[in-house]
Amino acid sequence: MAQSDDLEIVQATAAHVGRFVKLFDAYRQFYGETSDIEGCRKFLTARVKHGDTVIFFAADEEPSDDPALGFTILYPTFHSVLMAPMWVLNDIYVADSARRRGVARALIERARDLVMETNAHRLSLETGITNTPSHKLYSSLGFKRDTSNCTFFLDTPPLAEL
Repeated sequence: MAQSDDLEIVQATAAHVGRFVKLFDAYRQFYGETSDIEGCRKFLTARVKHGDTVIFFAADEEPSDDPALGFTILYPTFHSVLMAPMWVLNDIYVADSARRRGVARALIERARDLVMETNAHRLSLETGITNTPSHKLYSSLGFKRDTSNCTFFLDTPPLAEL
């Protein structure tokens, strides 16, 4: 557990999912998806139980079951060219009411600690081209912008529910 000022950064277990499931649902809605609290709960619980992700959430320091202020979701992977493990910071979101409190910075710093703790080589993330406030934050934390690659994706129908 890492702490920053009056914030506590906690690594989520399945028992914690209820504290940030509504925030995760709001995050998905921000990207144009329809609300699906139960689907979010199932997805997050499965990710944590299967151990294929690490989720950190931020909460006020006082012990409570209050909703989370923000979260980040990281996935382990490998960088073939570097022949090294790495982490992808796939998702980060802060509640509107908690913005400008250093929540995103504290979550990213905890993610960076995870990278070092696991002896990985890199922490990677993507964000929107027009998301300049995030660009400034990431740059201030030492992230470098990739100017030589562009991202492509191919959506396919899932074979089974995760």
